[in-house]
Amino acid sequence: MNLVKLFRSSLLLIALLLPQLALSETFVVQDIRVDGLQRISPGTVFNYLPVKIGQQIESDETGEIIRALYKTGFFKDVKLERQGDVLIVFVTERPAIAKIDIEGNKSLETEPLLIALKDIGLAEGRVFNRSILDKIEQELQRQYFNLGKYAVKLSSTVTPLERNRVAINIDISEGGTARIKKINIIGNSSFEDDELLDEFTLDTTGFLSSFTKDDQYSREKLSGDLEKLRSFYLDRGYINFKITSTQVSITPDKKDIYVTINIEEGDVYTIKDILLTGDLVLPKEEFFPMIHLARGEVFSRKRVIGSAERITKLLGNNGYAFANVNSIPDIDEETKQVAVTYFVDPGKRVYVRRINMKGNSDTRDEVLRREMRQIESAWYSTEQVTRSRERLQRLGFFDEVNVETPAVPGSTDQVDVNISVVEKPMGNLMAGLGFSQSDGIVFSTSLTQNNFLGTGKQVSLAFDNSDSSTHYRVGYVNPYYTVDGISRGFNVSYQKTDFDEVDTARYLTDIGDVGMVFGVPITETDRVNFTLDLIHTTYKPADDASYEVERFATENGDTFLDFKIGTSWSRDSRDSALMPTKGAMQSLSASATIPGSDLGYYKIAYRHKRYFPLNKTFTLALNGDLAYGDVYGDTTRLPLWENFFAGGIKSVRGYADYSLGPVDEDDDPLGGNVKIVGNAELLFPAPFKLMEKTIRLSLFFDAGNVYSTHDGYDVDLGELRYSTGVSALWLSPMGALGVSLGMPLNDKDGDDTEIFQFTFGTAF
Repeated sequence: MNLVKLFRSSLLLIALLLPQLALSETFVVQDIRVDGLQRISPGTVFNYLPVKIGQQIESDETGEIIRALYKTGFFKDVKLERQGDVLIVFVTERPAIAKIDIEGNKSLETEPLLIALKDIGLAEGRVFNRSILDKIEQELQRQYFNLGKYAVKLSSTVTPLERNRVAINIDISEGGTARIKKINIIGNSSFEDDELLDEFTLDTTGFLSSFTKDDQYSREKLSGDLEKLRSFYLDRGYINFKITSTQVSITPDKKDIYVTINIEEGDVYTIKDILLTGDLVLPKEEFFPMIHLARGEVFSRKRVIGSAERITKLLGNNGYAFANVNSIPDIDEETKQVAVTYFVDPGKRVYVRRINMKGNSDTRDEVLRREMRQIESAWYSTEQVTRSRERLQRLGFFDEVNVETPAVPGSTDQVDVNISVVEKPMGNLMAGLGFSQSDGIVFSTSLTQNNFLGTGKQVSLAFDNSDSSTHYRVGYVNPYYTVDGISRGFNVSYQKTDFDEVDTARYLTDIGDVGMVFGVPITETDRVNFTLDLIHTTYKPADDASYEVERFATENGDTFLDFKIGTSWSRDSRDSALMPTKGAMQSLSASATIPGSDLGYYKIAYRHKRYFPLNKTFTLALNGDLAYGDVYGDTTRLPLWENFFAGGIKSVRGYADYSLGPVDEDDDPLGGNVKIVGNAELLFPAPFKLMEKTIRLSLFFDAGNVYSTHDGYDVDLGELRYSTGVSALWLSPMGALGVSLGMPLNDKDGDDTEIFQFTFGTAF
């Protein structure tokens, strides 16, 4: 083997020396000629040549000329010769890639692979370099290893074609996916294996592994899990915890993987003392509430770091934008105690010189500035800058909102806040066609200007039509009727509804509404609204209406003019309006007709839906929906069209829409003046990566019913209906599609059950 290497080295040395022998004498180049070119132009070669006409060449410069041409990657052979005063460059071009075929790849899509190959340098039309192909094979093998396919085999074939071209074929045999058979932790005495493994992303094959892929080994996942294991112990006082070794082995058939982790737990340490030092620019009593530690308790790295971050945030909110807080532990090995010292370096206090807006070509500057919580000439505040960006994003006027805080040139205590936005189109014309089991075919169209003429005001026109109702609406909202953010809006609407078409009691209503609403911001996430409506209602029992439907008209009449006032409080802290994973949405509302109206009634409703992220995949959602209505004065009972309903994909799945609760003598649902609904859902994305952002699946448990307290009846929680099942939400290009398979758990005679339910074209 050494003789072969020596022979190859000798050949290479001779190849490098031959040009130098050919140009053994110094001469002035009067002309340059390039021979051997096929695709590459002579001008390209001249651009890379480190020698020009009229230049004198020394014999020791030929190696540099050859290396310069080799570095281009265009040539596999370069020679130099001299004829008189003419320098002749002989080149042999590398072949060009005419075609790339990839076969056998099922887990990795072809188009993204070709794009990745192009980024590396392997693409049709480019010069072929065998070394790059070797690197690509190694990278492909690494990607398949990350997918758990350790039996993958790659075979590359390079076929010469005419005109110095080649065709490349990469044949992939993926093989099966190796699964984690066992994860062993050795050396743990304080905690059980199961408790430690609960912290891991990696796991052995389970029921949901085909969706979560948690049984597929990857080095990155294991590194992350080892850090979680280390944090688990450090957060429980084991300061000297160590991971001594990690072994990963695979069975000969490359189907099963065994992971072994050897650890040393060490002893538990407690906190001896908590100290503050450095430049304490704020009173000490402001710092200590940020430190969530106590003497005598078990040391926790998480709490120590979290306390330092809160101190940094406190300083940042007081103008010290570049503060640095370090936590320094002083460990006493004999007493097993730790003294934690926080060293505060606040830096200089920083002011905001100017707030600059960029990109708002259609939106007026004041629309952006009134959302800013950071103001000019004030102390810089990290919290206020962040809040300003969030408020601009919530406007819905912009696709992007970016914030930069560059230092002012020549100043050490000033920054500018630069806001750059990418605007959305201000107008939105929508037309939709949908279907739901309760409303039938739904046609809707709307014209909305959310940012009318760049003023931030909203103007809207809407029309909806279905088998059961027709609805027209015109609306206007000024979100900043006052400089303090009090909003004012007006709306005019008309709705005609045939309740028989939604399988409830048989009557029709024509309702005209003229209203005004004022909104008052309380906090960044809380808002209170006040409404005033003038409502004209025509109530008409059907020809074959039941006694209960006729009774309301007999006792109260059939034409009503009412003045209705209302107030509501809402709080929305969700991270997304469409597919939230954390936060909550809650609202409390009350409305009533005022004296002088034809009908006297009031309604109160409360809804609270909260999302708890369990991990990166699963989210627990809990929802409670309570409502109550009653009458006063001469009105005998809550108007039927103001009743609450339950059942269907929007409340208790597995039961038909609006079917739960009291019924009339014809067994048609009447609704009730009390509603109780609760839902629990385990949410997770679709198992297909391309659809995980548009499809969400869930396992649900629903409970609920409506009741009527008129005529001496009471609320009986024993009459609650329960159901469980699976559901899916798809945000399709044509609208939201909701599907559920619900199994009633305690349905009774007379209940209208539906296992399969869906709605399309409307949000749910």
